[in-house]
Amino acid sequence: MTDQSRLKEPSFRESVDIMFNRAVALMDLSPGLEEKIRVCNATYTVRFGVRLRGAIHTFTGYRSVHSEHMEPVKGGIRYAMSVNQNEVEALAALMTYKCALVEAPFGGSKGGLCIDPREWEEHELEQITRRFAYELAKRDLIHPSQNVPAPDMGTGEREMAWIADQYHRMNTTDINANACVTGKPPHAGGIQGRVEATGRGVQYALQEFFRHPGDVAAAGLSGTLDGKRVVVQGLGNVGYHAAKFLAGEDGAKIVGVIERDGAIVDDGGLDVEAVRKWIAAHGGVADYPEATHVADGAKVLEHECDILIPAALEGVIHLGNADRVKAPLIIEAANGPVTAGADEVLRKKGTVIIPDMYANAGGVTVSYFEWVKNLSHIRFGRMGRRQEEARHLLIVMELERLSKDKELGWTLSPHFKEKYLKGAGELELVRSGLDDTMRIAYQAMAEVWRARDDVSDLRTAAYLVAIDRVAASYRAKGL
Repeated sequence: MTDQSRLKEPSFRESVDIMFNRAVALMDLSPGLEEKIRVCNATYTVRFGVRLRGAIHTFTGYRSVHSEHMEPVKGGIRYAMSVNQNEVEALAALMTYKCALVEAPFGGSKGGLCIDPREWEEHELEQITRRFAYELAKRDLIHPSQNVPAPDMGTGEREMAWIADQYHRMNTTDINANACVTGKPPHAGGIQGRVEATGRGVQYALQEFFRHPGDVAAAGLSGTLDGKRVVVQGLGNVGYHAAKFLAGEDGAKIVGVIERDGAIVDDGGLDVEAVRKWIAAHGGVADYPEATHVADGAKVLEHECDILIPAALEGVIHLGNADRVKAPLIIEAANGPVTAGADEVLRKKGTVIIPDMYANAGGVTVSYFEWVKNLSHIRFGRMGRRQEEARHLLIVMELERLSKDKELGWTLSPHFKEKYLKGAGELELVRSGLDDTMRIAYQAMAEVWRARDDVSDLRTAAYLVAIDRVAASYRAKGL
């Protein structure tokens, strides 16, 4: 990025405010209600010491609550050295709008701990995480009915299990203690499909986009996902699952993967599983034998492709490179990967951006399902699965009887009986619910995009839908 670009570039927090302002300028909100929705209600900073390696180490953590128009509030906890108050508040605001857009009944929150998890052993991380959870829980910043965290960058199932256990130790008689956090392992109160949820949501978002030929044409594309060239920035949990499902189920070609130590490119298509295993074994993509390595990975953001999926960091597409990005369609699997300045450049070029607020909402959607499961204390599908299979069996038996009639001259297709008889278990129901959520949310957003002459992009449309729903909730409360 040039020095001139740096001077013009807004921060992530400023980018969220700019995009909020662009949307509310098109709405008829009272100044007081507009300000109420804009600001974060509260941000807590906690500093705590943990004795490790023979010394006391002090850590700084944050939990920001943006909006309590619905409770509990929801949002991930990230572990990274870059964590700061402005970032956490901007992410909390995005969570408010994201939950409203996909109609998950939560307000927005976010948390973070300023730490590099790679510097600590597992047992040390557990001590740190449990102490952080203690500091938050005693302030009701972790609570099944008030504030429900989830995994984010640098955290996962393991950390969520530690947090849930710590909360339970502090609240031994709370029957709903498991609902204090989502993203737990399935054997510790989690739900099938949560780990893949954000990447799966990206896939469902693209599938829904490609169901609307007019929207596809607006991006200068045509046809289906089959054969589309895709570049993925960040092959972590989100990027890996999105790439895996798009290549394995929709026929897309992953032509580029960008990682910390550069990028690899193969216009014939990369083997996502092989790349993932290589990264796990070697810590990066350098020296991967089946593709061309590009030392300056950011350059591959400008590679010729149909779909670009930034799936890792904020601000990777900025004023310094936006005009060189060739992808006609960008889907933001990460939070805030396109800065407000870059967003303006890309819109003028005609690039269609499927915004983060919608595109990566798969995680919070399946977190919602997990929260409901924890409160209901029963696995999805447990009551109805076998009854569903029994009803299907009646139909299959009748079809088999009819197929024996030689005058009709037909038979059942191979494997029809096996597929039709299988009732939906938890994973199938989670995927069904996520698919439905992503479809309905896209349609609400795209309807505004198509119908209003003053709305030129999906991001503004998403903000309009989300802010309108938050405003309606506040009005219903008498504000």
